[in-house]
Amino acid sequence: MDRKAIFITGGASGIGRAIAQRFAKEGWFVGLGDVNEKGMVETQHLIGLGFSFGHTFDVRDRDAWDEALNAFSMASGGRIDVVANNAGIPLGGSLDQNSVEEIERCLDINLKGVLFGAQAALPHLKKTAPGSCLLNTASAAGLYGTAGASVYSATKFGVRAITESLDGEWAEYGINVRSIMPSFIETPLIDQLPNGQTNEAIRDRVKAAGLEITPVADVGEAAWAAVNGDKLHTLVGKTAKRVGFASRFLRGQMRKQVRRNAGAMGGP
Repeated sequence: MDRKAIFITGGASGIGRAIAQRFAKEGWFVGLGDVNEKGMVETQHLIGLGFSFGHTFDVRDRDAWDEALNAFSMASGGRIDVVANNAGIPLGGSLDQNSVEEIERCLDINLKGVLFGAQAALPHLKKTAPGSCLLNTASAAGLYGTAGASVYSATKFGVRAITESLDGEWAEYGINVRSIMPSFIETPLIDQLPNGQTNEAIRDRVKAAGLEITPVADVGEAAWAAVNGDKLHTLVGKTAKRVGFASRFLRGQMRKQVRRNAGAMGGP
């Protein structure tokens, strides 16, 4: 198969689905990985069954990563040009509200899942280098710690660090490593509860803090630009861009703003 191929975790909905639609639009063969088989099938119907492949697995399972990518490689004719480490979950609320189970699950999916995905992707991306790409979904929460989301912020700082580290490690192979760093995005995740101790959805907290919610299609466009450009980190949405600027040049003001927003976003 001559057409390029991308494998996307978290492809059953939200950002993963938007990335799948954007790359399918360019004629790419799209692989989807998720624990939500029904959602993956829905994504496949949206982009066309002839353009897609689905594999149900959990990114926390290192062996399952190998099985998923090997199966996709067979389906795509032996090539994987991009692996999008996109699967992730939210976790909000002040740290004392987060249970041990919630903390471990967020760390395992958002951080260990990305590391496992990078390990599994390397041999496949070497085959299509130079120009192949590992694309990690980080967050504006990886630019400056978010009050009311300390665990989530820690995972996204970690994804940012992984991206920067592997950008150096994999340069010798000709593999590009990139991240997208969205702010609050219009996806089903934003209507979830931030943790088990509250009944206020993330969307309500975002509105209370006066922050904008970015259309999910913008993230698909950003992913396409990241894979085809030379920027290490691509910020998505007005909030992400404001945080990026302030965290670099207005650290004092950024700290004051985070403290002001702490109550709205679930801090003490």
